[in-house]
Amino acid sequence: MRKLIMLAGAVALAACSQEPAEDTATTEAPVEEAAPAGAVANGSPAGVYEVTNADGSKMTANINADGTYSDVAADGTVAEEGTYAVVDGKTCFTPTTEGAKPMCFTESAPGDDGSFTATPDEGDPVTVRPATAATTE
Repeated sequence: MRKLIMLAGAVALAACSQEPAEDTATTEAPVEEAAPAGAVANGSPAGVYEVTNADGSKMTANINADGTYSDVAADGTVAEEGTYAVVDGKTCFTPTTEGAKPMCFTESAPGDDGSFTATPDEGDPVTVRPATAATTE
């Protein structure tokens, strides 16, 4: 009886250690590629951007490769910070700053200088340009 239990245990261990056979008859659906890490929906890379609001006021947006962001007012104070992600083809910002509400933006393709228009789900569009392009003009 003891040998039978040991034999059954050995068979069970052998069965567990075998890799399952691959099913070559099934095909996987193509996986939609996500935007590169740290990029906004239109493919612009992480970096520092100058944002011009419809009223002409400006701020700086720091888009970090780790999925975080901060918006800095013209006087140098951090106005908002949080995380961002690309969702359904839009760049969506989720603030951790108290009182700020999440917003998603649809972005135009970047121009030759890297600038683009970002239109929020609610509100006026803003012009966004890499800080290096904004300082050279």
